[in-house]
Amino acid sequence: MMTDALKTLQTNITSCTLCAARFAATKTAHQPRPVAWLSTTAPILIVGQAPGARVQISGRPFTDPSGDRLRDWLGVDETAFYDRDKFAVLPMAFCFPGYDAKGSDLPPPKICAATWQEMAMAHMPQIKLTLLIGAYAQKWHMPKTKKLSVTARVENWRGHAPAIFSLPHPSWRNSGWLKQNPWFETDLLPTLQNRVANLLKD
Repeated sequence: MMTDALKTLQTNITSCTLCAARFAATKTAHQPRPVAWLSTTAPILIVGQAPGARVQISGRPFTDPSGDRLRDWLGVDETAFYDRDKFAVLPMAFCFPGYDAKGSDLPPPKICAATWQEMAMAHMPQIKLTLLIGAYAQKWHMPKTKKLSVTARVENWRGHAPAIFSLPHPSWRNSGWLKQNPWFETDLLPTLQNRVANLLKD
């Protein structure tokens, strides 16, 4: 359920073309397709970096292997994850940024967060748990930690829980990081899953 004001904001975000020229100049030469799911009822907010190439096609957040791992981390299935009364999704950039000439991921354009992030957050005061995935989300939402590494922010999860959990990106490229930091799965994830389960019961 959304208020009229949030519906208007969601429509404005969905139709945003601020980065059309920027995306046209990338190796993928794609069109903008903003993916952000706002909600006035969801208790949990996921703030990631930007949609990937598969999400650019599907129009649904985390429809890729990273999404599978994230849902596993949270202890939820797809039905719960894609219920907008339970989860809101507000990445730092709403569109797939594209690839550079070498085929590497481009960073999320800063203009997206500068234009929409504060406005969207102001419309969702009901959020009780914010998941900050990766450096871009963590630096924006926790500016005092800008000089820290992602690992340092995630390690300090007890200092921000239960309202905020910083997470590494759930990309399978980070499998090595998980092996090097076993406390993430043994200490952080059980606490996070318990928090998520309790919020979804309310």
